[in-house]
Amino acid sequence: MSLADADTGRAESARVIAVANQKGGVGKTTTAINLATALAAINKRALVIDLDPQGNASTGLGIAVADRVRTSYHLLMGEADIESAATQTIVPGLWMIPSEPDLTGVEFELVTESDRAFRLRSALEGATEQFEYVLIDCPPGLGLLTLNGLVAARSILIPLQCEFFALEGLTQLLGTIERVRKGFNPSLEMEGVVLTMFDRRNNLSEQVANDVRQYLGAKVFDTVIPRNVRVSEAPSHGKPVLLYDFRSAGARAYMYLVSEMLRREQAAAAQAPVGAAAV
Repeated sequence: MSLADADTGRAESARVIAVANQKGGVGKTTTAINLATALAAINKRALVIDLDPQGNASTGLGIAVADRVRTSYHLLMGEADIESAATQTIVPGLWMIPSEPDLTGVEFELVTESDRAFRLRSALEGATEQFEYVLIDCPPGLGLLTLNGLVAARSILIPLQCEFFALEGLTQLLGTIERVRKGFNPSLEMEGVVLTMFDRRNNLSEQVANDVRQYLGAKVFDTVIPRNVRVSEAPSHGKPVLLYDFRSAGARAYMYLVSEMLRREQAAAAQAPVGAAAV
């Protein structure tokens, strides 16, 4: 079924969230695909855009390499639009724009283009009414691909591994976010920080969690994603953990995370001045 065939019944624009961290191996892609799956599980129409040339999000949602005909590369190069690039995943109600290795060359191919940081935002304009959420899985690093994700997004979600150097990397990323706000996207919000690979048996995990909460306060989600073997196994089966083993601790954590995220959104909307524009 093509995206054009889907009766969405939507009239408002999607909430666009960039899932980003300049460090690899922090659970970024795992968070993006499982958060999107959890949203779809509660009947929120969602789209994942895989901006990582490694294509792990595409693999994790069951999109075979042979089926990646129109990709985020074509989207950024102006050779495809959202409708032609979006592919139905194995999760009902969840669509994806997959990745491909050619994304590694985008920075060089667009180096002379004045709108190179705005390519994804332009592609999303007028095309997000079909979804309630768009999650952008950014690559590790702070290059042009991640910049496109942050410029296109309404907010940024930061998965943060509970390890010794977590705060050091977080400080660098927060500095980048502030530069993006000043130069490209002044409305970019902090969706929050989600602690990943949390091990309650490890004192270091508790220490890092406490340090991050002291540093960022309420911006850190109460829900933590535990270190869980089922979460690690799921991508090798081409499934998010909510499909691979919905009873696992990891799957339950992502459902709790979605619930907390929606509660926060509702609370923020309730506190917004009457008549204020949605942000």
